[in-house]
Amino acid sequence: MVGIIDVGGGMRGIYTAGIYDYLLDHHISIDYCLGVSAGSANLVSFLAGQRGRNRRFYTNYANRREYMSLHNFVTTGSYVDVDYIYSTLSDSHGEDPVDYEAFAASSSQYVAVTTDAYTGLARYFTKDDVHPDDFSVVKASCCLPIACRPYRINGVPYFDGGVADPVPYRRALADGCDRVVVLLTRPRDFRRPPLSHPGAARLALHHYPKTLEALLQRHLNYNQAVEEVLALEEQGKALLLAPADIDGISTLRRNGLALDRLYGYGYQDGAKLEAFLSR
Repeated sequence: MVGIIDVGGGMRGIYTAGIYDYLLDHHISIDYCLGVSAGSANLVSFLAGQRGRNRRFYTNYANRREYMSLHNFVTTGSYVDVDYIYSTLSDSHGEDPVDYEAFAASSSQYVAVTTDAYTGLARYFTKDDVHPDDFSVVKASCCLPIACRPYRINGVPYFDGGVADPVPYRRALADGCDRVVVLLTRPRDFRRPPLSHPGAARLALHHYPKTLEALLQRHLNYNQAVEEVLALEEQGKALLLAPADIDGISTLRRNGLALDRLYGYGYQDGAKLEAFLSR
C-alpha cells in the first residue's frame, strides 16, 4: 500500500494543491492519505475529486478579511478563521462546498493529525470522524498555536497536528503502508530552526504547557523525520517531494504571483509522483 503524507504549511500548501490537480488530471488515486494542517484540507478536496478547489482557497478566498486578518485576531483571538474556511465556504450551502458524498465514497483511507492541547500528543482522526457539513477534524488540524485559539472537538481542545507530529510518515507505516510519498512545502534541504519567538509561545500557551513543550521540540522532530525519509528514499521505499524555491511564501503570507509559481512547481512534480507509483 502506498501512502501520501502532506505536511501542510499554510499558504505554501498551494504547492501540494498543484500535485493533487496533476493526479486528478491523470486519474491517479492513492491508497492512503494522511494530512497535517493545510495538508488535511487539501486531501479532502483531492479525495472528493474537486480539481482546482484547493487552488481557489489560496488564490481567491485567502485574500478576504474573514479568512485571515489582524481584525480576526483582535475580535476573536484567532488570526485564521477556520469556521469561515471550513464551514461558511465549505458546507453544502457554502460558496465552494466540499463534495462530501464523493469524499466519503473514495476508496482511499483518510487520516488527519491534530495535537491534543492538554497532552501535547498527536491525535489521529479518520474519514469516519468527518461528517456532512462537519469538518471539525480539519479545523483542529489547521489550528496554528499562537495565531489561533485551540479548536474543540467533544470538549477537547486541539492545535495544529504539525506541533506533535510534523512529518508523520511513521504513522503511515504503522497503518500498513510499505511505501510513502512525503510532500514538504519547503525545499528538501531546509531544516527547521528552533522556535524564533519562544516568549510569545509561552505567553500564548500558558494554559497548555504540554503543547508548549511539543512546540519547542518541533524543529528536532521535523528534522529527524526528514532525514529518516531521505534514508528510506535511498532504499526505494519513499519519495520526498518539495519545491525547489518557495519565492518568499510563508505560512500566513500572501503573494499572488509567487503562489501561482508554487502551484506550478507542484503540478510539475506530480509527474515524479506518478513515476514513483509505477515502479
